[in-house]
Amino acid sequence: MSNERLDVRKTYKLLINGAFPRSESGRSYEVTSSAGAFLGNVSWASRKDVREAVIAARAALSKWSGATAYNRGQVLYRIAEMMESRRDEFAAYVAASESLNDRESQSVVNETIDRIVWYAGWTDKVAQVLGGTNPVAGPFFNFSIPTPTGVIGVLAPQDSSLLGFVSSVLPALAVGNTVVAVSSERRPIPAVLLGEITATADVPAGVLNILSGVASELGPVLATHEDVDGLDLTGAGDLAGTLAADAATSIKRVFRPTALDLDWSASPGTRRLRAFVETSTVWHTVGQ
Repeated sequence: MSNERLDVRKTYKLLINGAFPRSESGRSYEVTSSAGAFLGNVSWASRKDVREAVIAARAALSKWSGATAYNRGQVLYRIAEMMESRRDEFAAYVAASESLNDRESQSVVNETIDRIVWYAGWTDKVAQVLGGTNPVAGPFFNFSIPTPTGVIGVLAPQDSSLLGFVSSVLPALAVGNTVVAVSSERRPIPAVLLGEITATADVPAGVLNILSGVASELGPVLATHEDVDGLDLTGAGDLAGTLAADAATSIKRVFRPTALDLDWSASPGTRRLRAFVETSTVWHTVGQ
């Protein structure tokens, strides 16, 4: 009897509303390494999948933005804990996706975990840094309070499959937004794996939705969707100008990265934390 067996080839699913469906269109595509080796089949998201993800993100917004900053930080830190326990798996896919050797891919995973912890630590500091008490002429207190923009569409970078993805998505989550993210078209698996661990990382359903597919197909849907409040064009490439113009029709906040924003190994600073935050002004009479 032959001991040969066929490999069980995995199809990586979408992440929508805490579940892992295939695309409603039934489409999928093969993902290969830079050397041409088969890595997996990946669901190819459709326009309807985008709409379903936006509905999920909107439904989750009040719970996530209304959670305490401490609680959001704990949830994001839990993602780092889960990634730490699967670091070798992440490193293997990063190495295959980005043509890196083992040392380089391990370094990327280390930086990614540290980046998640960094943003988790910012959740309860944003109000102090971006908010404040304003001097007024009268018997009143006047406070500036940062609040989340809402549902954010993120076109993740095409080249940095994990560190770039996390660096684009986590800031919006840290300040209380919910996210619909489109992963790298040719390098989606590390991002999809990250989505899988959210199932056991206490991330509420709908807070983070991850779609694999073609940015040029899904980007315009996010840009023109009336219920998307902000758009991160990091992975938009040549479409950035067109998508920014499309987003203006529904008055979205738009983040267009500079060269410094695309240096994933650099200190992230607060620019992305500020990108999708509004400032509310509150007046209160001074008590007697």
